[in-house]
Amino acid sequence: MNPIFDLTWLVPLPPAVACALIILVTNRNKSLSSAIAIAGVVVSLIIGWAVAFSAFVDHDLAHHPVNTTLFSIPTGLTDIDVGYALDPANALMLFMVPFLLVMIFIYARGYMTFPHHLKAVDFPEAHAEGKDPRYSRFMAYISLFAVGMLGLVTSNNLITFFVFWEIMGLCSYLLIGFWFEKESAKKAAFKAFVTTRIGDALLFIGMMVLYIVSEPSSLSFADLFSEDNLYELGRTYANLGFREVTWVSIITFLILCGTIGKSAQFPLHVWLPDAMEGPTPVSAMIHAATMVSAGVFLLIRMYPLFDRALHLTSTSMYLVAGVGAFTALFAATIAMAQWDVKRVLAYSTISQLGYMVAALGIGAYVAALFHLLTHAFFKALLFLGSGSVIHGMEHGHEHAHGHGHDDADDHASELIQRPDGSLDPNDPQDMRNMGGLLRKMPVTGWTFIIGGLALSGFPIITAGFWSKDEILAVAFEENSLVFLALAIAAFCTAFYTMRQMALTFFNRGRTEAADHASESTRSMTVPLILISFFAITLGWIGIPAAFPVLGPIGNNWLGHFLEPFMEVIYIHVLHPEFNFVPLLVSVAVALGGLGLGWLVYGKGLPPGETDPMYRAMGPIWQIFHRKYFIDELYDATVVRLSNFVSSFCASIDARWIIDPLVNLVGKAGVWLSALAAAADHLLVDGLVNLTANFMRWCGGVLTHLQDGKVQAYLVIAMMVLGIWVVLVGMPIVLTLV
Repeated sequence: MNPIFDLTWLVPLPPAVACALIILVTNRNKSLSSAIAIAGVVVSLIIGWAVAFSAFVDHDLAHHPVNTTLFSIPTGLTDIDVGYALDPANALMLFMVPFLLVMIFIYARGYMTFPHHLKAVDFPEAHAEGKDPRYSRFMAYISLFAVGMLGLVTSNNLITFFVFWEIMGLCSYLLIGFWFEKESAKKAAFKAFVTTRIGDALLFIGMMVLYIVSEPSSLSFADLFSEDNLYELGRTYANLGFREVTWVSIITFLILCGTIGKSAQFPLHVWLPDAMEGPTPVSAMIHAATMVSAGVFLLIRMYPLFDRALHLTSTSMYLVAGVGAFTALFAATIAMAQWDVKRVLAYSTISQLGYMVAALGIGAYVAALFHLLTHAFFKALLFLGSGSVIHGMEHGHEHAHGHGHDDADDHASELIQRPDGSLDPNDPQDMRNMGGLLRKMPVTGWTFIIGGLALSGFPIITAGFWSKDEILAVAFEENSLVFLALAIAAFCTAFYTMRQMALTFFNRGRTEAADHASESTRSMTVPLILISFFAITLGWIGIPAAFPVLGPIGNNWLGHFLEPFMEVIYIHVLHPEFNFVPLLVSVAVALGGLGLGWLVYGKGLPPGETDPMYRAMGPIWQIFHRKYFIDELYDATVVRLSNFVSSFCASIDARWIIDPLVNLVGKAGVWLSALAAAADHLLVDGLVNLTANFMRWCGGVLTHLQDGKVQAYLVIAMMVLGIWVVLVGMPIVLTLV
């Protein structure tokens, strides 16, 4: 085994050390805290890339994956082996995750300036530095977030996988609500935490079931994916009352629920758009490098179970494919009618994750992992680009209304979208306030366009085309309905991406803030340039070997790298034949969507004019804009019912359970105290008083005996002597007689 592979367990450690140092030592020094945080992920990048590139050239790794135990945790049944794993799948993740983390951390160093919703007079020192008052705390949080994802990727068992999974859940809550002065941020953080808990709870139940029914009882990936265990899970049944179901079907359903929560798939998708309330670097981490990628990676890591279920019954995989395909189309239509520049990308993320889930549902393991990698790069590019746009708009607003920060404070409450969706001229995230930013922010603009074209699947030259085309190619052969849904979703994706680019960067500015916007600092633009390189070139690793002209050059390196490992863990390998139909469909929907988007929005949107698609579609556009009223439906049903039940239970508890019980305990306490007082008075006090009275009587008697008269003493002596003579002499006399 390559000795470099032994360094795998170190990958999550540097950010953990950085987090501890920031919290305990350097939290008062903002610049030093950010330097330590960046240094932590840079060290992880160096170690991770050393391991990953060694894995890429080590042909033996696919046949003999690394699974090393560092220590064991006794459970009373079987010990849990805690260690690290390395195989081709997580080697690819070790290439992607640390690099994007470094880019996001560097970007955050420039992004986390003094926020506009705070007043300078409340934080004079932070305002003078030009940094967020909780800058060091932010760096500690994102370092812990990095620990969660890196630890999850390198885990060798489902227990530690779940621990790091929950660390990311905690960090998402802390970071989405980081600006907790805003009521919307607090609500978004709570919503994200509660919604993802639903999926996490079901996932944990699935883990317990898997531990119980596996032979031997274990959650180590090496034991779970052994041929014997996979066979036993597929041949043993659970009696649900109405029918018998294989354990592997039950377990895969519960694991899918975990992914639905974490990767924001329908119906638990509602938390992700609201997560935009957090700072933009957080959005990039959640949507690209960590949180939602972890949900899809869970399916990839546990895919041998799903593949086993697929060969037993198609129901489980139909469910996976159905959830993914529906979510991809559902979220893409919503993104077509959003005005917030980050919310468009949020629904785009939900849609693209649906692509990956659908791909796994039809058996396209390689294509799903391929799209997970490419999507992470171009979506990180888009989110960081949107943050740069927001920064530029905020600076333009300050410039247009005077350089004083107090003016910005006057509009602090307006820096969020109005509940009715109407135009707020002070909202730096509303695309209706933008326009013409390509001239003002050329680096941000061109890198955003590169990311947008990759998201759209622009043919040949972008990474998104190759990964999305691979999914469509497999779907065309395996499931026509999934293929149709994903093709329509791809068209919608290209359309809303062009809409976003046209409204944001082209034509003339529609507000003074857009006219006075300025390019972001180098710490924000350099990461955009570096990520954009991979948004174009990363697709080359998965060019199908049968693709005309380019196929023999690329030769599908990714497939050749993963397929031997898939055979080791008993995953069926698909080899779809090259077909021009899905290729032409992929090209047509990408170019067609981009072209239609340009036709509709290419000339710009004059101030005050309604969306052209609203005029064309009417109430359908409004349904898209209101997100199918899912949030309102949940508020009217689940939320209201939960509030009613909790209030009712609280009332019942207070009236018939808690209060009566407390009162009963109180009365019992009073009765027991009265009983104890009586016992104390009668027994303890009585005994003490009796003893005292007796001693007083004895003292009185003895005082009469000591009156100082010698005659009395002689009388007493004679009496004592007489008594002694009687007591001693009488027995002697009786004996003599």
